[in-house]
Amino acid sequence: MNEIQVKVPATPEGGYPIVIGTGILSGLLERIEREIPNKALFIVTDESLAKAGHLATLTGGREVPSYVIRPAGEESKHFGTLAAILEAMEAHRLGRDTVVIGLGGGTVGDIAGFAAAVFKRGVPVVHIPTTTVAQADSSIGGKTGVDSTQSKNAFGCFWHPAAVFIDTATLATLDERQYRAGLAESVKHAAIANPEYFAFLENHIDAILRRDTDVLGTVAGYNCLIKAAVVEEDPTEKNKRRILNYGHTVGHAVESASQYQLLHGECVAIGMMAAGMLERAMGLADDGRMERIEGLLKKLGLPTRIGGVGKDGVGIKKVDMVHPTSEQIPTCDMNIEHLLNLLTMDKKAVGKWPRFVLLERLGQVYCRDGQWAAEVRPEVVKEVVSDLLKK
Repeated sequence: MNEIQVKVPATPEGGYPIVIGTGILSGLLERIEREIPNKALFIVTDESLAKAGHLATLTGGREVPSYVIRPAGEESKHFGTLAAILEAMEAHRLGRDTVVIGLGGGTVGDIAGFAAAVFKRGVPVVHIPTTTVAQADSSIGGKTGVDSTQSKNAFGCFWHPAAVFIDTATLATLDERQYRAGLAESVKHAAIANPEYFAFLENHIDAILRRDTDVLGTVAGYNCLIKAAVVEEDPTEKNKRRILNYGHTVGHAVESASQYQLLHGECVAIGMMAAGMLERAMGLADDGRMERIEGLLKKLGLPTRIGGVGKDGVGIKKVDMVHPTSEQIPTCDMNIEHLLNLLTMDKKAVGKWPRFVLLERLGQVYCRDGQWAAEVRPEVVKEVVSDLLKK
């Protein structure tokens, strides 16, 4: 096993461990009870994890109070689910001597963390991420939240976990589309912080796609070190932590506009292409990074254009996302006006317009006047989004 310490001075404990291993799930409840003693346990997971047997593996036959989110995924990431979890905790007569355990992907982790943050004014949360996106990104850093009816992650708070346990063996049961989509976050980390890691991804793509556990352990280690370093410097996203949003500004707009028919990682892949196009439009140095990023994303089977969705991706619905029929994706509105309107609702917007994380070179984010997110004129963004919509 590999262990990384995240140092967050603002938390009472001063930080938390990230433990990376293979086949460690079955012993985690006992470890949590040893390291966070005298706490009642409450597990939040979803139906896909329960069906895959991960919940049973974690509990080992013990009767542990839990809440199973149904259906799994972004569709359930709203206040209704949060309220149901909190009511379930109340029904089990749980108090402030509780630790919430989030077993699952990004949706489970975000909601479990939010529930822990507000239950009895705050109890500890432990994350056990089981997807590529959660193991790379969302389980680390303390972001929690739910979606509104109009935008993604509109409501939430920072609530740093007491610990994170990554078992790469849980990725074996992840479906192919989810597995590949989550790897976009690994590409993002490499692009913003570590060109050597980017080369590792390029050189080990076949092993990654066949889910080699040794390689996945290395990938998890790179991701956690990069994310931990950024979080330590800026725990509550005042400035530097914004670099973790590379590809996410346009990506979140696309995700919302697709009515979450597109997965988060698929949209981040499109968003990274948007960022590359913005970099070129702003005259930032071209070191061939956009071609390398696009090449890696395509090898992962991820979309690189909105207009190409249904043609590029593995497992992506074969639909025309630009002009979908009502039978294909009800209420989906993937057009330039709607996407630009969603950008104005970005939670990081200033004056109703977002700032964009851009690269100066592979492994280095562009920083101007001490700011890690750049102002980009709306007409430039509109031109880029229009290009992304083309088939």
